Amino acid sequence: MTKASELREMNDEQLAATLRDAQEHLFRLRLQAQTERLDAPSELRKYRREIARIKTILNQRARAARQEAQTEPEDQ
Repeated sequence: MTKASELREMNDEQLAATLRDAQEHLFRLRLQAQTERLDAPSELRKYRREIARIKTILNQRARAARQEAQTEPEDQ
C-alpha cells in the first residue's frame, strides 16, 4: 500500500496505472471472497481505500487545472 504523499509525487500516468492495478487486484480479491475463503479479509478494505486515495488526488488535480484555466486572463 502506498501513502498519499507517495501518490502525490507520481504523475498522472503513473497514478492511472496504479489505479488500474489496484482495481484489478480488488476485483480478484472480491472474486476470491465469493468463491473461496480469503486469507486476509482486511485486504479488501486496504485496496478500496487506496483506490479512493488515488481518485481523490486525480480529482484534486483536475479541479486545480480547471480553476487555473478559469482564472487566466483572456487576451483581447
